[in-house]
Amino acid sequence: MNILMALSQLEVTGAEVYGTVLSDELIRRGNNVYIVSDTLTKPTKAPYKKIEFNKRKLKDRISHINTLVKFIREKDIQVVHAHSRASSWSCAIACKIAKIPLITTIHGRQPVHLSRKIIKGFGDYSLSVCENIKEHIVSDLKVKEDKITVLRNMINTKEYRNKFKDIEKKEKLISIIGRLSGPKGDVTYKLLDILYRRKDFKIQVIGGKDVPQRFKKFQGSVEFLGYVNNVSEKISESSLVIGAGRVAVESILCEVPVLAIGEAESIGIVTIDRLTSALKSNFGDISLHKHQLFRWTDIIPEIDKGLALPKEELCILRDKVSKEFSIENIVDSIEKIYQREIVKKRKSEMPVIMYHRVIKDDSEIGVHGTYVTVSQFDEQMKYLKDKGYQTVTFKDMLNNNYKKRFDKNNKWVMLTFDDGYKDNYENAFPILKKYGFKSTIYILDGIDYNRWDVDNPSNPEKVFSLMEREELLEMQNYGIEFGGHTTSHPRLAELPIEKAKAEIINSKKKIEEIIGKELLSFAYPYGSLNEEVKNIPEEIGYKFAVATDSGGISFSDDLFEIRRIGIFPTNNLFNFKRKVSGRYNFIKIKREERNHKKR
Repeated sequence: MNILMALSQLEVTGAEVYGTVLSDELIRRGNNVYIVSDTLTKPTKAPYKKIEFNKRKLKDRISHINTLVKFIREKDIQVVHAHSRASSWSCAIACKIAKIPLITTIHGRQPVHLSRKIIKGFGDYSLSVCENIKEHIVSDLKVKEDKITVLRNMINTKEYRNKFKDIEKKEKLISIIGRLSGPKGDVTYKLLDILYRRKDFKIQVIGGKDVPQRFKKFQGSVEFLGYVNNVSEKISESSLVIGAGRVAVESILCEVPVLAIGEAESIGIVTIDRLTSALKSNFGDISLHKHQLFRWTDIIPEIDKGLALPKEELCILRDKVSKEFSIENIVDSIEKIYQREIVKKRKSEMPVIMYHRVIKDDSEIGVHGTYVTVSQFDEQMKYLKDKGYQTVTFKDMLNNNYKKRFDKNNKWVMLTFDDGYKDNYENAFPILKKYGFKSTIYILDGIDYNRWDVDNPSNPEKVFSLMEREELLEMQNYGIEFGGHTTSHPRLAELPIEKAKAEIINSKKKIEEIIGKELLSFAYPYGSLNEEVKNIPEEIGYKFAVATDSGGISFSDDLFEIRRIGIFPTNNLFNFKRKVSGRYNFIKIKREERNHKKR
């Protein structure tokens, strides 16, 4: 994906750290990321372009919008992610002009006034770094609850496991990490006014470009380090850290006691019992109360409590926080949100088409209507070729390559066939070769005809042969991909879970022996699945699994429940065009929702 990060700050902020960390992780995953901002302090792999969002006169805003639209078109930007009010306002208009989605991350409380309620400026979807922000946005600014979710300030938690464990702490050191200006500067000043006369520990302050005049009285008793690039190392050298937000998280990950105090409230020393409330307020930065909540008289007792916090509790806190702030999990969610919003904005998604049989004449029809004729199939493939569609398989989707489906030169369609009927080889394969197309065929092991249908006493089917090994290998050499479809074609959701597992595991192993290749994807027979069944393909090494009439509107919503679109003999070319347009699932899901409400 091509992603634009928009920031606005005149000095380093938590939002900038968030934006650059996210950008670098997205780049590591194969995305193209660009950053626009007034300034950029933190090093990043993302190219940076200066846009002075803090200049807010009308002519400046117009200039920002023009620059953004030009940049979006030049770089084929598919989604914009803004991290501040100033940038999001300009980005909202630019995105509307460019017809691409805007995602915003909300890092703090927002001003509540009439113009803000009318023009919310939160884009198509919002992320809040803590529960208090989400509650505030929904309650005070009337943002719909389904348009915002909590995703914390991601951190590469693995870096902290052993990186700083051997740092020797030569003296008792209290580190206050935060700004020296604004509301946070007021908190830092008050803390120093309480602590600076203490002689039983050393105090250092990290943050702030210059030391303001009112802080000069603390010099000599307090060391002001300004901005440092090795904040984590400084945290690990500390006996206790005082801070909020990301600072508090990093301290816990370094197994250093933290006194959580932000610009809104003080949580006190973070313990296991206080962790939930600390997370809710982003460790003191965000309160639902209109007035600040500080217990200044508790500062000294809380510091003593923190310095005595047992190592065991620090380890438990580290593990809990690691799960909450895992960069892998959070960026997984963000990428899914990007893709979902791109799909919703375009009202189009890469179609995943489902066929079964391709027959020559009426003698091969059988009882079930899961077929198309040779003439229909040829007509459909010709349409795809004439319109510039490119067929892709799940091998093409590996290593997150499915995100490339949004690139303007890619007009992808996936063709899948269930069951592996012999007519796929005899009738479909020549037509696929004629148009230079690929497909994925889901096959069973151990049976040579459609026994699951033939042996159905309530609606028995004719006998139709399945493909033989030599036919499979010939197709595979051409570029046809095969996937697993169980051993006996059961309704997996209706089986005991151990039997369902055996069906999926045994068939994967045997099919891989037959074709000599690893299977990448699995198809649930009849689309029958539940959460337990859905866990099995991933557990045993499949990378994808396809359903039928279930799954999200976006391909990437759940890679183990990918929705497919069935093609049947009653579908004329007009119907087929509609089904491969990329818009069909929007219609189908709405229809399903209406039918569900009627029940």
